[in-house]
Amino acid sequence: MREKLMQLKDEALAKIAQINHEKELQDVKVEYLGKKSPITEVLRGMGQLPAEERPLMGQLVNDVRGEIEEAVKEKAEAIEEAKLNEKLATESIDVTLPGRPVHAGSTHPLTAVVEQIEEIFLGMGFKIAEGPEVETDYYNFEALNLPKEHPARDMQDSFYITEEILLRTHTSPVQVRTMEKMEGEVPVKIICPGKVFRRDDDDATHSHQFMQIEGLYVDKNISMSDLKGILLQFAREMFGEDQRIRLRPSFFPFTEPSAEVDLSCMLCKGSGCRVCKQTGWIEILGSGMVHPNVLRMSGYDPAIYTGFAFGMGVERIAMLKYGVDDIRHFYTNDSRFLKQFNRI
Repeated sequence: MREKLMQLKDEALAKIAQINHEKELQDVKVEYLGKKSPITEVLRGMGQLPAEERPLMGQLVNDVRGEIEEAVKEKAEAIEEAKLNEKLATESIDVTLPGRPVHAGSTHPLTAVVEQIEEIFLGMGFKIAEGPEVETDYYNFEALNLPKEHPARDMQDSFYITEEILLRTHTSPVQVRTMEKMEGEVPVKIICPGKVFRRDDDDATHSHQFMQIEGLYVDKNISMSDLKGILLQFAREMFGEDQRIRLRPSFFPFTEPSAEVDLSCMLCKGSGCRVCKQTGWIEILGSGMVHPNVLRMSGYDPAIYTGFAFGMGVERIAMLKYGVDDIRHFYTNDSRFLKQFNRI
């Protein structure tokens, strides 16, 4: 058996030395080291040997297998190196050719607008607050003076998960959660950016998912004049120093009094054009004084504290700022549209 093993080893090493292709090397490996190879048959026949010879024979078999495996490994490396050398000898690289241009991405216009709005309000002393996108009915409606069956809930057709859990329809719940966390401390001066969701038909000006930034300022002696001053400063930093705003009476369940805020048209400077429908004004956001019921439910005495709140759609601001006529452009990932904002 010893002589047979040595003979098998010599045969295998001789064949491996003559091989120049990977397929042939694999065939020899299977022939001498596979499950049906003669070396494996020797191992199976070791049970017929006397007990004292088995360890020595087992060691010999392992040594033979090891030598063949090492020879296979060295030959594989040699074949690979030969292939590489042949490739290097037959191919050449012209290092003077210009490289392929790398098209770098840019900040998405909506992200740029959010960051600019945040920077403006941070400069006026506001902080950024965030909250969950999956909300409870209490925070999304009831704590905002919208009890169950309130008709104003129809203004925000909602995505309900259960009877008490839904995708938030605005970022106002963040305001309530922040006031509860503050436990009556003032000032509360925050903006709340984030995604909101409403069951709506997607068209040029509507989307079932969009972004809002809402603001809240609660303290003693806060008035509508403070609200107008903050929003005027925002409008001028966002759209230009010559901008004007006006407040029109409106209705929101969570503010009283409430007001829509209009911006003087950027195109006609207030003289009237097609964009502003000859009015000279473009609506940009809703606002108002925080309703006493909302303050009370959030732990603030409305006899002592007052506050204002406002909310704007990020897409609306971006469309006005960059002259975009279809909200869907922001979500289709069309590189022809997005590359226009490479310098944002």
